[in-house]
Amino acid sequence: MTTTQLLPPSPAVTADKKQASPPSVPPKPAAMAAAKPSPPNPTSPAEPAAAPAADRRREFRIPRAPVLRFSPTAWAKLQCFCHAGDTEIGGFGITSAEDLLLVEDFQSVHQSVTSVSVAFDDAAVADFFEEQVDQGRKPGQFARIWLHTHPGSSPAPSSTDEETFDRVFGSCDWAVMFILAKGGKTYARLRFNVGPGGHSVIPVEVDYHVEFAGSDHGDWQLEYDLNIHPLELSESTLGMTKDHMVEPSRLASHWPLGDGFDLGFFEDDRPLGLHERDVHS
Repeated sequence: MTTTQLLPPSPAVTADKKQASPPSVPPKPAAMAAAKPSPPNPTSPAEPAAAPAADRRREFRIPRAPVLRFSPTAWAKLQCFCHAGDTEIGGFGITSAEDLLLVEDFQSVHQSVTSVSVAFDDAAVADFFEEQVDQGRKPGQFARIWLHTHPGSSPAPSSTDEETFDRVFGSCDWAVMFILAKGGKTYARLRFNVGPGGHSVIPVEVDYHVEFAGSDHGDWQLEYDLNIHPLELSESTLGMTKDHMVEPSRLASHWPLGDGFDLGFFEDDRPLGLHERDVHS
């Protein structure tokens, strides 16, 4: 009878078996390809990554307080007109399309003036508005900021100023009354008629970050002589007040009164309004 003895396998055989065992299954190439992100579609707009819900909060904030600003050139021209005579003078502020409270130019129109009154010529105002529209400007850029001067030291608005501002600009969505006194003091009030309406006295600044195109006293004096017509103060001229200023509503066929900025829906670089925005911590 033969006895068969079972011996343990040698280490070499065990190592060979381990080497012969199948390796772990690698990821399939098809699965890897499926996991690759698809290339972006150049025609689809990129969507901003949303912040985690825990890092988001919604709040209302008021942007920087409104300020009536003048370019150095506009300010120099207005000062030139203010000191060119002993009467009041008036005109319109022409503003930047990006910032409707940045006055880039002062433009006068044909007017009869005394030390206490200004009367614009209706036809001259209509012509001025037509010219501005032809140049591609909107009413918010040239027919919302009323600039005028006082020959004395006080810029406080008179009762006639208040009545004129209410009557002439009361139908506009917003408007500014600005007064420069010959003594150097200023007054500016913003009025808006959208929503509940309201008004506020606002500060005045000369923005020296805006390029100074230089003074042109020759052309400014020509414009002054052409448009400013002083009258002797008498009983007849005492009855001439700013009530003779043309009303924008009479020129509605030339441009829409409602055109302008809408309080509450400005972009961040606009000077006024109440914004709702997402704030990321």
